[in-house]
Amino acid sequence: MSESSAEAVAEAAAAAVASATGAAGSWRRATGIAGTAIGVLAAGAAAGVAIERMTVGRGMRRKARLALDSTGPYGALRGTPGKAIADDGTELYYEVDDVEPEGGPAPRRRRLFGRKAPAPVTVVFSHGYCLSQDSWHFQRAALRGVVRTVHWDQRSHGRSGRGVAQSRDEAPVTIDQLGRDLKAVIDAAVPDGPIVLVGHSMGGMTVMALAAQYPELIRDRVVATALVGTSSGRLGEVNFGLPLAGVNAVRRVLPGVLKALGTQAALVEKGRRATADLFAGVIKRYSFASRDVDPAIERFAERMIESTPIDVVAEFYPAFTDHDKTEALARFADMPVLVLAGVQDLVTPSEHSEVIADLLPDAELVLVPDAGHLVMLEHPEVVTDRLADLLTRAGAVPAGATVSGYGSSTSSAARPG
Repeated sequence: MSESSAEAVAEAAAAAVASATGAAGSWRRATGIAGTAIGVLAAGAAAGVAIERMTVGRGMRRKARLALDSTGPYGALRGTPGKAIADDGTELYYEVDDVEPEGGPAPRRRRLFGRKAPAPVTVVFSHGYCLSQDSWHFQRAALRGVVRTVHWDQRSHGRSGRGVAQSRDEAPVTIDQLGRDLKAVIDAAVPDGPIVLVGHSMGGMTVMALAAQYPELIRDRVVATALVGTSSGRLGEVNFGLPLAGVNAVRRVLPGVLKALGTQAALVEKGRRATADLFAGVIKRYSFASRDVDPAIERFAERMIESTPIDVVAEFYPAFTDHDKTEALARFADMPVLVLAGVQDLVTPSEHSEVIADLLPDAELVLVPDAGHLVMLEHPEVVTDRLADLLTRAGAVPAGATVSGYGSSTSSAARPG
């Protein structure tokens, strides 16, 4: 994208801000605002995507989305539901997948001298921005029956409640708040016993914030950590795969655009649906790098991101610029750590994972070629394999345990075997 076209994007975005902050406009205006915001986010990629989408009938694309929604099994796994209450009163939804002994529940036995068997290791999964607990679908399926797991939805995402501090007090979202939310979930779902923390993107930042605020929890109970496609700071320098002029335009106007769109959420959501085809292309661009990703996986990711309201998108975005938890990484120095990223991640570039690994020299660093930001959906077999190895090293599962390879994201036609 040339400098002049980048400036044009910036001017258009500024005009969108002015429109959105005024009185609520027509449905057409809302469509235009959402289209502009998507254009800013996608920058150089959006134009090519738009042209490609115009060559296929809209009705056909709509039917394809409905077909994928009805047949795709992704995100259908459910566990025992629970609810934790954050320090501001926000209801945080989680699910637990417990492990039953072979042959069903163990019979009740009398405890001698008041002692009881040690609590099993629990793996707690934290998801990323604009996603939900279902983003761990393949890893959850593979670990079922092998180890106890907890999957939770971050505030204002998935099945968790809208952030009370944000909706009632208009308080900004902070990564520190997300760390306290994770502590509330652990207190409710894992009151005792060893823990393995797994976080993707914003979820990894949440894990770091937990470590910064509750070092004694990390020291006493956490036996291993996995940080997937995440960053310890300096996210304001990410270029999203754009040339310099495009990056400068995005950085200058995007925060204001998102804030303005958040004030007109109802109208913008209508416009967002009207521009769904362009939006789907942008999601694919910034989520995946492979050409042979199952279309049902692409649609699954699109559906999760679509379900995040625009005002929530706007609320969370500024928190990433302020995020810096480099010092907190030292809390993980004395345990097995997995640092994994897609080499072609445009959202949290793999260089950020390399920085984390440099600060944790004993950590295992895995860089996955031909993988984007949603590496756990794009190459689930790689992520599951390395996660299983981490759990074995931490003593969370026996060395002889079999972790299912369920869930390659590619079809057998595209990738035999």
